[in-house]
Amino acid sequence: MNEIIIRTMQPDEIALAVDWAAAEGWNPGLADAPCFAAEDPQGFLIGELDGEPAAVISCVNYGTRFSFLGFYIVRPDLRGRGYGLKIWNAAIAHAHPRVIGLDGVVAQQANYQKSGFALAYANVRYGGTVTVPSAPNAGIVALTEVPMALVETDDATVFPAPRPAFLRAWINTSGHVGRALMRDGRLAGWGVIRPCRTGRKIGPLVADDRAAAESILSALLASAGSGDIFLDVPAVNRDAVALAQGLGLSPVFETARMYTGAIPPLRIDRVFGVTTFELG
Repeated sequence: MNEIIIRTMQPDEIALAVDWAAAEGWNPGLADAPCFAAEDPQGFLIGELDGEPAAVISCVNYGTRFSFLGFYIVRPDLRGRGYGLKIWNAAIAHAHPRVIGLDGVVAQQANYQKSGFALAYANVRYGGTVTVPSAPNAGIVALTEVPMALVETDDATVFPAPRPAFLRAWINTSGHVGRALMRDGRLAGWGVIRPCRTGRKIGPLVADDRAAAESILSALLASAGSGDIFLDVPAVNRDAVALAQGLGLSPVFETARMYTGAIPPLRIDRVFGVTTFELG
């Protein structure tokens, strides 16, 4: 067996991982690659065999305590030869000694458990075509009008580590549309919608309650127009599931959210839409 050479991707090579994810049916966003590189450019690895891409993976470090693993893909014709394990080990080494999270396909859950990951809950992707609201609700503003410090503070209630560089890229990237709901001068919720290979995804969608989530969601849909919509929700958040089902969306995909250790207490009840399955 030829030796696989593992190295850090150059920024322009991250698009390859996104393309491979699209081929696997993960339906990434059209502008995901540069956003993903913002937080930890060293966290994207490629394995090469005879100078050709053979495997990819990411393990993006958020500060000193948390990392999120994604894009774990071996080229289909090279699977079953041990290349995946080698690039996996390199990614885990990049994250050490941080707690690592991932959204893995349910069929691989047992394998992730062997590597020290424990199931936290399931995330379910809902998809379908929805009716576009006629007008946005009161209190809705463009997310770019909200001070980033407020967004970062709110994000800290639902994500295990600070991610300022990623949030700035995610909110300000061309084609991404963000909306927020202000109540009595405070941020009650916010969300982003972006174009994907198929349709559009809403994520994150963070709100104090279902009513706030519905208001933000309506504003995001109004900005996007018609077409397929996808929303990834934690199955343990019953209000989020009810919101997706109330829109007429149906389950199309499921992942297992898993961690290698304890994370700070999070308000999963405020998560009505996961940011991404690739970066958490």
